[in-house]
Amino acid sequence: MDRQEREGLAADLTRIEQMNLGRRRMLSLGAIGGLAALAGCAAPAGRSGPPSGGWAGPPADGMRGPPPGGRRGPPPGGFGDHGPGGPPPQIDNGPVVTGTAPNGTRCVAFARETEGPYPADGSNTARGQVANVLGRSGLQRQDIRSDIGGGNTVPGIPLDLSLRLVDVNTGCMPLPGHAIYLWHCDPNGQYSLYDQPDRSWLRGLQVTDDNGLVRFRTIVPGCYMGRYPHIHFEAFTSLPIATAGKFARLTSQLAVPAETCDAAYTSSIYARSARTWAQSREIARDMVFGDNGTERIKVMTLEVGGSAAGGFQGSAVIGLAG
Repeated sequence: MDRQEREGLAADLTRIEQMNLGRRRMLSLGAIGGLAALAGCAAPAGRSGPPSGGWAGPPADGMRGPPPGGRRGPPPGGFGDHGPGGPPPQIDNGPVVTGTAPNGTRCVAFARETEGPYPADGSNTARGQVANVLGRSGLQRQDIRSDIGGGNTVPGIPLDLSLRLVDVNTGCMPLPGHAIYLWHCDPNGQYSLYDQPDRSWLRGLQVTDDNGLVRFRTIVPGCYMGRYPHIHFEAFTSLPIATAGKFARLTSQLAVPAETCDAAYTSSIYARSARTWAQSREIARDMVFGDNGTERIKVMTLEVGGSAAGGFQGSAVIGLAG
């Protein structure tokens, strides 16, 4: 594992651990609330959020989080005996939330997942400066294979995405007018603006149509040590909210089917990914997807057709709840 992979994995582990701590604090509040009241304990005036050092989800005003920058590097105390390649921290994502459409089909709410260390959504920094492309002219585009504004197209096997956003709580009704910001790594497992600070490829934003659909043209993402191949996204209630840096209604990830990776990584373009794929191909052991259970993993994995020779077409129904 090289330095880039160690740093990326460490940051991913840290973000997941922060989310885990926040959720544990939320669960513990109900249990200790009565005792705290009897003891005369109360939160300091003007402080309504979780204790310092934790994050228990978005505030009511819809502003972005987790805290800008977060904590980088390994979790407190290091990785323990397992090292960065050992069993990851897991988050209990709770029961599967489903809805039923008028035609009888079911939709499943996606689990909230870490945005990882390379979101460029204003929540952290790259090279000492806040990384944020959400307000950048040209980000709203369907083809994300080149830099924002054009040029420096990333080589890779084409992947055309069709993503449908639905509301699980209203019978899987489509959510028009929502913005989806999407990003992922290149065939070498590198991210623009971070690993490649002068590049902005493989990032884009689209607004859902009347059927809740957005489409992106991209490439099959690469594979790097410690993670199953994936695509990040954030869903916002509108384009203005997305570009103003407000809270995403959902931050999550899409998995790429193993069969698609098997086919794509035979290309010499993905030589680096092919070397790590054999160690990362079990999605049930992934630090992000692994705790979601069979049903949720299935819906969070793209349905993909096509071939490496002619390009792939992927689709998913993204359920939002709450």
